[in-house]
Amino acid sequence: MSLRLTTRLTPRLTPSLRLLRTPSRTFTSTRPSLIQIGDPVPNLSVLVENSPANKVNLSELTKGKALIIGVPAAFSPSCSESHIPGYINHPKLKDAGDVFVVAVNDPFVTKAWGATLDPSGKSGIRFLGDPTASFTTAADLSFDGSAIFGGPRSKRYAMVIEDGKVKALHVEPDNTGLDVSAAEKVLG
Repeated sequence: MSLRLTTRLTPRLTPSLRLLRTPSRTFTSTRPSLIQIGDPVPNLSVLVENSPANKVNLSELTKGKALIIGVPAAFSPSCSESHIPGYINHPKLKDAGDVFVVAVNDPFVTKAWGATLDPSGKSGIRFLGDPTASFTTAADLSFDGSAIFGGPRSKRYAMVIEDGKVKALHVEPDNTGLDVSAAEKVLG
């Protein structure tokens, strides 16, 4: 969120009925806007892979074809039983380029989750943690998941990337459902 200070002149009458202008201040705030087709991948070194020391910047890793999949929570039923296995087992996964799964979890959780879903690592999918939700918030793909998850979480989405820019964006309208971001809809 950014704050912007603006100064506006407000008319004021003086005893001689001359109109004087005195400054008044107002504050406005702007939310980040949802990442759009054609936008670059957020340039942040905030994602982590396997350990807190291994920072990852997706804008540097998505120069060709890539797919970024956002999930509300590692080990949640939909994410673990349907969403990510749908990609792991999809015959066109390799055509998507480099594939990354981003979850608002710590790197230890995402490492364990990746090892559980793809023990051999044959799919090539990289599981990344976004512990502070910084990447997710920068793309305006976060929602308040306090009631279920204890804090902010990622909306469920799939982002098709080409040459570092968003080519297609599939965001679940209810944040957590599994329809438009499913592998068969994204990869065909």
